[in-house]
Amino acid sequence: MTTPIGTEDTVSAPAATASAPATRQDRVGGGLLDPRQLWRSLPDALRKLDPRTLWRNPVMLIVEIGAVFTTVLTLAEPSVFAWLITGWLWLTVIFANLAEAVAEGRGKAQAASLRKARTDTVARRLSGWQPHAAPGTWTEDQVAAPQLRPGDVVVCEAGDVIPGDGDVVEGIASVDESAITGESAPVIRESGGDRSAVTGGTRVLSDRIVVTITQKPGESFIDRMIALVEGAARQKTPNEIALNILLAALTIIFLLSVVTLQPMAIYAKTFNAAAPDTAAIDAGGVTGVVLISLLVCLIPTTIGALLSAIGIAGMDRLVQRNVLAMSGRAVEAAGDVNTLLLDKTGTITLGNRQATEFLPVDEVTPLVVADAAQLSSLADETPEGRSVVVLAKNEHGLREREPGLMTHATFVPFTAQTRMSGVDLAANGIIAGRRIRKGAAAAVMKWVRDNGGHPTVQVGEIVDAISGSGGTPLVVAEHVDGHPARPLGVIHLKDVVKTGMRERFDQMRRMGIRTVMITGDNPRTAKAIADEAGVDDFLAEATPEDKLALIRREQEGGRLVAMTGDGTNDAPALAQADVGVAMNTGTSAAKEAGNMVDLDSDPTKLIDIVQIGKQLLITRGALTTFSIANDIAKYFAIIPAMFAAVYPSLDRLNIMRLNSPESAILSAVIFNALVIIALIPLALRGVRYRPSSASTLLARNLWVYGLGGVLVPFAGIKLIDLLVQFLPGI
Repeated sequence: MTTPIGTEDTVSAPAATASAPATRQDRVGGGLLDPRQLWRSLPDALRKLDPRTLWRNPVMLIVEIGAVFTTVLTLAEPSVFAWLITGWLWLTVIFANLAEAVAEGRGKAQAASLRKARTDTVARRLSGWQPHAAPGTWTEDQVAAPQLRPGDVVVCEAGDVIPGDGDVVEGIASVDESAITGESAPVIRESGGDRSAVTGGTRVLSDRIVVTITQKPGESFIDRMIALVEGAARQKTPNEIALNILLAALTIIFLLSVVTLQPMAIYAKTFNAAAPDTAAIDAGGVTGVVLISLLVCLIPTTIGALLSAIGIAGMDRLVQRNVLAMSGRAVEAAGDVNTLLLDKTGTITLGNRQATEFLPVDEVTPLVVADAAQLSSLADETPEGRSVVVLAKNEHGLREREPGLMTHATFVPFTAQTRMSGVDLAANGIIAGRRIRKGAAAAVMKWVRDNGGHPTVQVGEIVDAISGSGGTPLVVAEHVDGHPARPLGVIHLKDVVKTGMRERFDQMRRMGIRTVMITGDNPRTAKAIADEAGVDDFLAEATPEDKLALIRREQEGGRLVAMTGDGTNDAPALAQADVGVAMNTGTSAAKEAGNMVDLDSDPTKLIDIVQIGKQLLITRGALTTFSIANDIAKYFAIIPAMFAAVYPSLDRLNIMRLNSPESAILSAVIFNALVIIALIPLALRGVRYRPSSASTLLARNLWVYGLGGVLVPFAGIKLIDLLVQFLPGI
C-alpha cells in the first residue's frame, strides 16, 4: 500500500514500497546520516577537489580558490588564527564534496548488485528459430550475454537467468524479478498481451520461454540503472541550472563587495591617523585571510554545497520506489505537473469487477439466489466469477463446494462465446434434475426463453438500474425438469474504487493538480466511477488518438501533463506527456516512449512520483532560503569585528557580543562548514511536503527556513565563539 501524499517526512527505503522486502540490503534509506556512510564517501569527496570536477559548482570552486590563497598567505605569515581559518576553509570544500559523494554513494551498493546480475550470464541463442517451428529446424549455441544484439532469439528454462531485455514470443513462465524490482513474489510472463516484457538479470523459476532481445548494447535497464544510481548519466535540470546561475551571480556580487573592503580598510587606517595601531585590519597577510573568510561566509555556500546532492537524492528516492527515471528533467517536471491522467482499471479501481449484491426477483429469497449464483460460478475462473463465490460465502455463510466432489453435477465453464457459466444437477429419483445458469443479462434471458420461460419486468428494471449506476448486471436463472425456466435474481458487479482514492485526489486538488480518469467504458459508467472516486474529469471510450489529443490540449494551455501506460497503443501519449511513466510489464514500445519506467508496474505510483518531484523542488527552495538568510547572522558576526576598532559606532552591530575580532571570524567560518554537514540528512531525505497552495508553501518556507536561517547561525556562532576564545592565539 502506498503512503498518502503529504503524510510523511521522508521517502526512505523501508517505507518506499510495500513490495520492497528486507532482502534489498543495498538500498540506503533517507533517514539520519550514518557516520560510517560519511567515512566511506570521504575518498570520493577528496577526489572531487580536482578543479576539473569542481568547476561545475562555481560557488564551491570560489571557496577552493580562497582556501588555496589562504594556504599561501598562511605559509608566508603563519599564525594560529591563519592556520585555523585555512583548515576550516578546506573542510568547507570537503564537506560540500562529501554531501554530493554521499548522495552518489547511496546507489553504489545497488549498482554493484546489478552488475553481478549482468556479468557471467550465458545466453542460449537460437539461430533460424521461427514461431511454432518443429524442433531440429534451428540450432542452439551459447554466447556471453553482452554479445547479444537486438533481434537475437534466446531460450530460457527453469533456473536460467534471462540474459537481456526483450519480449516473450513463445511460452509462459514464472519469473523472479527480485534482483531488479525488490519484489519477492514471482510474476508471470507470457507471449502476447501486455505482460510479455522481460528484464535482463531476472531468473526463470518454471516452464520455458523464448525471448526476442530488444536492447541495444549498453542500453539495457540494468545499464541505465547503474548509470542512474552512480550519477554518471545525471544531467543538470533547467531548474538546477537556473539556480546555479543565481548562486554564481550572488557570488560575483559578494566578491566585488569584498574586494572593495581592502581599499576601505587602507583608507580607514589613514583616516584614523591619530591611532593607526587600532585598525582592525592591516595591509599584511591577515588581511587576505580575513577577506577570504568574509567572502566564503557571505556567498551562498550552504545551498551551493547541497544543490547537487538534493538533485541526486531526488532521483535516488525514485529508485528507492523502484522507478527508473531516464533523466533528472523528468523528476523535476513531476514536481510541476498540473494534470494527471490516470487509467481507471488497476489505478483508480481494483482492476476487476467485484460482486457486491444479490438482488432476488419475484418470491425468491436472497439465500436461494446466492446458493444458485455460487453453484453456477464454481466453473467460472474469471475474477468476476470468483468474486461471486466469495460474496455468497461472506454474505450468507455458504461454503464453497469442490466441483470434483459433486459427482451428480456437470459443470458448464464460462466462455466468451456463451457469456454464461453454470451447472447441471442430475435427478436422483427424489429430486428432479436442475440446471442453473449465470451470465450476461441478454445471454441468460435468451436461455430462459429457449427453455420455455419468460423474462419478467422486475428483472429488466433491476438490470437497467444497475447499468444506469455504472455497474454490470449478471442474471441468475434455473430450469427444473417439468417446469419452464425462470430467473432467480440479479448479481450486481461493480468496479470497486480503491480505498483512500478520494482522499488522495483531494490532496491532488489542494496541490493545484487536476485529475482526469481515462477509461474505455461508456460515458454513463465512466461518470459513475468518476463521481465515486472524486476525480475532476474523465475521458470515456478513450482511443489512443483521444489520449494524445487530450494531452496536447492541456499542454497548449500551458500545463504540464503526467500519465501512465503499458501498451503499445499508449506509446504516442507517453511520448507526448511531460512525465510518461511506463509499466515494466508493458511493451517495449511503451517503455521506450516514456521517460520513467515503474519496475513494480503499479499505476498508482504516479501520484507518489508527483510527490517526490514536488518534494525535490520544495527542498531546493527551503535550503536556498535558509542559505541566504543565514548570511545575515554571519554579516553581523564578521563586519563589526573587522571595523569596530576603526569605527567604534559599528560595535552596536555586534549584537552577539562576540569575544574578539579573531574569534568572531573563526566562529563564522567554523559554523559555515559545520552547517553543511548538519544539513546533509535534510538534503538527502527531502523537506517535509504537505499539499497546499504556492502562497502557503512560500509563507512556510519564510517562517521555518527563513527565520530559522537567521536564528540558528546566531546561536551557533555564539556557542562556537564561547569555545574558540580559549584557543591560544585567538
